[in-house]
Amino acid sequence: MEKRKLGIGIIGGGYMGKVHAVAMQSVGAVFNTNLRPVLEMICTTTEEGAAKKASELGFARSTANWRDVVSDPRVEAIVIASPQNTHLQISTAAFELGKPVFCEKPLGQNLKESREMAAAAKISDCINMVGFNYIRTPASQLAREIIASGEIGEVTYLRGEHTEDFFADPNLPGTWRAQGRSNGNMGDLAPHIINASQALAGPMAKLIAEIDTVVKQRPSDHGMVPVTNDDQAQLMCRFTSGALGSLYISRTAFGRKMGYVYEIFGTRGSIRFDQEDQNALWLYEGNQNPAREGFKKILTGPHHPDYVNFCLGPGHGTGYQEQITTEARDFLKAIETGTNIWPTFEDGLYVNQVIEAAWQSHESKSWINLDDV
Repeated sequence: MEKRKLGIGIIGGGYMGKVHAVAMQSVGAVFNTNLRPVLEMICTTTEEGAAKKASELGFARSTANWRDVVSDPRVEAIVIASPQNTHLQISTAAFELGKPVFCEKPLGQNLKESREMAAAAKISDCINMVGFNYIRTPASQLAREIIASGEIGEVTYLRGEHTEDFFADPNLPGTWRAQGRSNGNMGDLAPHIINASQALAGPMAKLIAEIDTVVKQRPSDHGMVPVTNDDQAQLMCRFTSGALGSLYISRTAFGRKMGYVYEIFGTRGSIRFDQEDQNALWLYEGNQNPAREGFKKILTGPHHPDYVNFCLGPGHGTGYQEQITTEARDFLKAIETGTNIWPTFEDGLYVNQVIEAAWQSHESKSWINLDDV
């Protein structure tokens, strides 16, 4: 099939803007996509900074006004990699012009905004996708296959966590990370593991949660300032399937760098995964010989989802950038076929619904039904 160019506009030139730019430049060669992205325009907060990023990353043009990106006729699809308080306005403007949108998580900065974004996507009938990259590792895709095939039977329990230590030191300054609910632990880290629980065990029916601020004050140029958002949270839930679950999320977990972890028990076996060892999945199959029973470590390789496009050697491994490139492949495929691919804005909305339910539970000290949120 003949390859067709697709003009890409990226809003945001920070860490995520860069990885999306690199993904769009490489995805055609990695996956032999029919749509071949062209980096048309990048937007950052200043004209000078945008021009610098355009030069570094290979964009044809740059701007400090996101509206220039959205309205440009040569920009056919939008990637939103800017702060979450910009997501609603940008995506709505893009949908009004009939342009597909890939938006980094979390969808909106609160549940109300997420509902508006999901509604706008539905009305426009445009392709839409949310950036939950960790669930796309070959190992986690394999875990989903194992669960879907019934190899471990019916899921009875899921334990998940997303733990990091980038804000564990109490002497770190009280920057923007310490201010505002949407910038806290529940707004930043929680969406990823909630998305994972949805992918692996389905949606939640109800939950109860406690949310905590570990470091109450942090230093600043003007003395100590109060921390106005959360550092850690614990959540118990019942999934609609009937399975039980628990999640722990923390940005103050000393020693954890990328603690995206899950353990799932079924009626015929179990699996466990740790993102710090992202190229391995541990599988326990029931009814083993008692003298030989134990977990089996499966090293990902060419026989597992999407691995072979990056590497031919089993056990050699994939990394973070490969997750983003796989996202880009899915986004392009959705545009090409006109059919959305999970996770869509509706799935991003579900994540924000769980976060809102957790806050309501914390404040009311009670179980919350997701249907009531």
